[in-house]
Amino acid sequence: MTALDGLAVRRTTAAQQVADGLSERILAGAFHPGDRLRESAIAAELGIARNTVREAVRLLEHGGLVRFDGNRGAVTVSPTPATVDELYTAREHLESAALATPLTDGQLATVEQAFADFVAAAGTRERADTVAADLAFHASIVATLDNSRIDSFYATLTRELRFYLMALSAHEREDENPSKVVAEHEPLMAAIRAGDAGRAQREARHHIATNAARVQGILANRDGD
Repeated sequence: MTALDGLAVRRTTAAQQVADGLSERILAGAFHPGDRLRESAIAAELGIARNTVREAVRLLEHGGLVRFDGNRGAVTVSPTPATVDELYTAREHLESAALATPLTDGQLATVEQAFADFVAAAGTRERADTVAADLAFHASIVATLDNSRIDSFYATLTRELRFYLMALSAHEREDENPSKVVAEHEPLMAAIRAGDAGRAQREARHHIATNAARVQGILANRDGD
């Protein structure tokens, strides 16, 4: 008898597959903040049991994309000034911590590649690709902390933030001016390349604060309509 007796390796469950598919569509903008996820309708359209959909929705709740409303059931999360502030404050703390010391050559190479991927994505003028690559670049900075638990937390944070950015900023049409999107990141990248930790932290804080204010402004305009 060993410590592994009775352990079975299972393939991804149907519920996880449904959750993954719904997550992709939520992040792509097929659903909007506050939209209701009708379990019976989803089950009927996909030809699966409603219990499978219910389990999938619970997985999405754990991932931060869905919450349960007492009157409406499962709905996609909707940003508020408080939640946006919390998201960006968490980003600021993590990215500042990651930039507290100059990056090693290996870390810099990884961040450089993430930045190059972001520049390429911006050039496609595809909003979803640009937002995803932007957040992946910032995730590469946080990854220099070399802590898998922080990486997991940051991934959950940016998943929710990506949804908000896709939903709230569509009218800004940033994808039509990719050079502007990239230029906003250049001072931060220049400081990282220079190995100037203090400057990199200041640029990161400025960048994050500027974008937080932009999202808060979009949210305020939306609520005022």
